[in-house]
Amino acid sequence: MKFVSATIHNESFIGLLYENKVIDLHKAEKDIFEITSFPETLFECVALGDKFIQDVQQIVDKIKEDGSEGYLYPLQDIKINAPITKPTKNIYCVGKNYQEHVIEMGSVEDIPKHVMLFSKAPTTIIGHDEEIDPHLHITNELDYEGELAVVIGKKGKRIREEDAMDYVFGYTIVNDVTARNLQAQHKQFLLGKSLDTSCPMGPYLVHKSTIKNPYQLSIKTKVNDEIRQNGNTKDMIFSIEHIISTISQGTTLEPGDIIATGTPSGVGKGFNPPKFLTPGDIVEIEIEEIGILKNKIMV
Repeated sequence: MKFVSATIHNESFIGLLYENKVIDLHKAEKDIFEITSFPETLFECVALGDKFIQDVQQIVDKIKEDGSEGYLYPLQDIKINAPITKPTKNIYCVGKNYQEHVIEMGSVEDIPKHVMLFSKAPTTIIGHDEEIDPHLHITNELDYEGELAVVIGKKGKRIREEDAMDYVFGYTIVNDVTARNLQAQHKQFLLGKSLDTSCPMGPYLVHKSTIKNPYQLSIKTKVNDEIRQNGNTKDMIFSIEHIISTISQGTTLEPGDIIATGTPSGVGKGFNPPKFLTPGDIVEIEIEEIGILKNKIMV
């Protein structure tokens, strides 16, 4: 199941990708079952857990049975927003979680022994096909980082690694856009990682049942059609289970929380000379079984 937060005719809705079209779940539920139980946002739907998935499956089964298309929109007719536009917390981000990326940014001595965490403010989030502000007044070292992001599905604290996947709702794509000069100047990550529009996310929120193995997903980042990153989630240093367990030991995780799991090698700063982003550049991040997140640097 690939969910979307979307807009059509200036009206927002939650949808499900279905045979290259999108089901308007609010409209379908009302037409098919004569009820309106779904919340307005995907953020709220995630908290419903298995019940939400079961209700959506009933809608899909009914559409297959009846062939109804009154609540299906062609994909090209809708605007896809970030799946979760207003999380209640900062986005959790894992740094240095791919060995080759650690080396390109420093050396083998920098490979961490423990999960390295930082965060991005919620105001960084934008959706697929929205423009990234280059913030030229404060940086000329804007960089990209293609990442698999985990969306938490239920509340938990002190979660054991063996139970961690029970707390996952699904996965999406994040571009952890970074101002490298600010990251260096301030000796920490928050300001360099939290510029407005610096967290493109989407296009879909994919339920975990759809992903065969989260550790066998290719990650590719292109800038103006040039492949810059070409990695795979199998190369993570710290597993998703370990990351979730580590965060939750003293911090309560809640439905809709977002965890970006780190980026493979090939970021702009890793090249000699560096290949930073400039106005007009097109960044595309493709993660197997999820989709392609595309954004342009504002001119």
